[in-house]
Amino acid sequence: MASSGCPFCAVIDGSAPAHVVLADEVAVAFLDRRPVFKGHVLVVPREHAETLADLPLVAVGPFFERVQRISAVMPGALGCDGTFVAVNNVVSQSVAHLHTHVVPRRRKDGLRGFFWPRTTYADDADAEAYAAPLRAALS
Repeated sequence: MASSGCPFCAVIDGSAPAHVVLADEVAVAFLDRRPVFKGHVLVVPREHAETLADLPLVAVGPFFERVQRISAVMPGALGCDGTFVAVNNVVSQSVAHLHTHVVPRRRKDGLRGFFWPRTTYADDADAEAYAAPLRAALS
């Protein structure tokens, strides 16, 4: 069930634009508009849940199968060395809809601890250059 005013529910229902890389009956995954590194994906459950604790137990496994799949294809799709996967619950959670960050990582990329400097995409074409190979690897 969607939550009125939730920006991620708007992405899920198609009323808000996003560079979607995976969409199925369980989850929608799309590029973060302010990525830590380009290719940073947010994975959200279709059913609105504010935190991981709010996601029904039967939905946890299928949701994290999508997270695992995105994390698995990211190195091949984007040429990164690995990924960083994280979930914030309430604290540092900018949108009150459960979302898992899957961030491409490269050795010596400068990311230290939990200090996450953010970047931006130059334009939609720049974002699409990251979304397209992920989408292709996931299809």
